[in-house]
Amino acid sequence: MGLSGIVALLYRGSDAVPLIASAGIAIVVGGAMNRITSRPDDISIRESYITVSLAWLSAAVFGALPYWFAGVASPLDAFFESVSGFTTTGASIFPNPESLPRGILFWRDMSQWLGGMGIIVLVVAVLPFLGVGGMQLFRAEVPGPTPERLRPRIRQTATVLWRVYVGLTAAQAVLYLVGGMSVFDAVTHAFGTMPTGGFSPHTGSIGYFTSPYIQYVTIIFMYFAGVNFALHYRAMRGNPRSVLADEEWRFYSLLLLGALTVVLAAHFIAGTYSSIEETLRASAFQVVSIGTTTGFATADYVTWPAVTQVVLLFLMFVGGMAGSTGGGMKTLRLWAALKQGMVELRKHLHPRAVIATRVGGNVVPEGVILNILAFLLLFVASFIVGAFLLTALGVDLVTAAGASAAAIGNIGPGLANVGPAADYAWMPGLGKLILGLLMLLGRLEIYTVLVLFHPEFWRR
Repeated sequence: MGLSGIVALLYRGSDAVPLIASAGIAIVVGGAMNRITSRPDDISIRESYITVSLAWLSAAVFGALPYWFAGVASPLDAFFESVSGFTTTGASIFPNPESLPRGILFWRDMSQWLGGMGIIVLVVAVLPFLGVGGMQLFRAEVPGPTPERLRPRIRQTATVLWRVYVGLTAAQAVLYLVGGMSVFDAVTHAFGTMPTGGFSPHTGSIGYFTSPYIQYVTIIFMYFAGVNFALHYRAMRGNPRSVLADEEWRFYSLLLLGALTVVLAAHFIAGTYSSIEETLRASAFQVVSIGTTTGFATADYVTWPAVTQVVLLFLMFVGGMAGSTGGGMKTLRLWAALKQGMVELRKHLHPRAVIATRVGGNVVPEGVILNILAFLLLFVASFIVGAFLLTALGVDLVTAAGASAAAIGNIGPGLANVGPAADYAWMPGLGKLILGLLMLLGRLEIYTVLVLFHPEFWRR
């Protein structure tokens, strides 16, 4: 917030005081909590769940203060925008972001970039070792802690991957500058890409820039953001073959390519665009944007052929690779579930055969498979409950389904009245709270939040 306050001062904006005051409150409260709480050498799994959930909730609460203090949003709307930022969802209540002061716009994008840094720690150094949703499969991919030495090496692991994260962000910003973006636009859009956030200072998102170069740069870096950051690290260390050999990466890439093929075919049949290049660019942009859960837009895909919207809705559920900043179910889980399905088919053909499920050449224990299947079930169930509750509030079915999928998948834009050309300002207050909870559920991998509501969790 302090950095955003400096930006506000540079642009001589009226939002400098609200931003600096918000930063002061956060520092004072954070410092007080740090002094009155102890730092145990080891924390229990129960305490880990509470800490992770409270960390994101606290960030959202303090992150809402600048919007409220600046008078650009009510407390509820400010909280919604803040949750959307820190969970890297990108759903917004601002129909015209250009009307906001520069400092607030900078904070809006910076919140999702900071959320992305937190996600890296969460997915590579915490969730795999809590066994959340079958993320044990990810342990071998992480250049970091072992279960026995988790705490001493979390900082080391985070530092390595943060360097990758910051480096990619900087590279994208430089390429944007080469393409003619202003410094402010280059930085804020890079802040919106690498965490797969999707906030833009412009109503038209990336579509505001008519430059094909800028759109292609965005496509490339959205794709990078959906890739396991451990693979980026290995490639940068001179081992690009490890990326090509990674099963999940191949599945992730083929899934996006398959979705792009269907969308392209639909556009060619419908004659949506006048040229092949424009068709390819628009299709690739939205497939990668939704498939990585970034949520940037260059077109209002709500007006596209119906089959393309079905494909995009499917991609909302899948999300990026494990170890990326992408949301959704994660391709690792879907790949493991599909392989388990194939194993079950083979067992029906050969009842006496002993066939193991393998991912990346390693046998996946039955308990991990059950954990993954339970996660997928809870993910879909949460989506259905969210959509049902929104329809009970008077939201039409397609919009409710799109909003629920976009929230729990951390995408941002959904379908119908919450598509890329719309916003969430009109959503009923209770609906915003429901969507905010879905954003947290999706970002914290379902179990981390739901376990807090189980009575046995609070019994000693």
